[in-house]
Amino acid sequence: MIGPLIAVTGATGAVGGRVARRLARTGVPVRLLGRDPARLPDLPGADHAPAARYGDAEAMRRALDGAHTLFLVSAHESPYRVREHTTAIDAAVAVGVERIVYVSFQGAAPDATFTFARDHWDTEAHIRTAELRHTFLRDNWYLAGLPAMTGTDGVLRGPGGDGRVAAVAHEDIADAAAVLLDEGTDHDDQVYDLTGPEAFTLAEAAGELSRVTGRPVVYIPETREEAYASRAGYGAEEWEVAGWVTSYEAIADGELAAVSDAVPTLTGHPAKSFAQFLVENPDSYRHLLPGG
Repeated sequence: MIGPLIAVTGATGAVGGRVARRLARTGVPVRLLGRDPARLPDLPGADHAPAARYGDAEAMRRALDGAHTLFLVSAHESPYRVREHTTAIDAAVAVGVERIVYVSFQGAAPDATFTFARDHWDTEAHIRTAELRHTFLRDNWYLAGLPAMTGTDGVLRGPGGDGRVAAVAHEDIADAAAVLLDEGTDHDDQVYDLTGPEAFTLAEAAGELSRVTGRPVVYIPETREEAYASRAGYGAEEWEVAGWVTSYEAIADGELAAVSDAVPTLTGHPAKSFAQFLVENPDSYRHLLPGG
């Protein structure tokens, strides 16, 4: 029996693409959304929506027409992200979408230390006021981000102090999302924190990178002033640098240390540890290897 249509946004990305592939493998009807339809994956049984940007209400209505459920991956960070999200949500409501599963962030709150987590809170609030069936997946830091933020000099730096982070793998997020998207009403009005199996310090993360690369990798804690100064050369706008810096400060403040059992509960398998992630993803730290 063919089930209701699930619209998956960000289908060319790390989370949306994985979710789309998992749903397609199980025969769930899927519509793939992306800003560039030419880049959408060719999956059995999946159809491609026309080009759709969250901030384009008319395009989103066309893309979502006929969908029962919207898997809403958060937009790229920008000063207008909440507005883009609310436009997409309102478009979903306008064409009769009944359910939204939104990829949020652990610790989302109006006063969260991490500035982008405040955007997620505002988006969650708008979904609640829309009176749609909904589920929020609040992801911790991505495990993939830890080697990515470590420089070729073998230094991971930021104002994270000795706080702990329960970082999670993209694969585990996708597995959890695919399960609850397919299971329907069992997860209505629920909030799930998606984390790895343990919380660790950034110094411990550097130690794990040292072990797997065979070279010294260190964590250098920074003050806020040092963090802004060390990132000044990237030419990023102030709001973006604030997001980078406060993501570390959220670790220092203990806002990302809580470990959840949502991944194993939803998926039936343990969440990936940082060590396991590195074994399975050697390309993630290749830039730290000699000649990398």
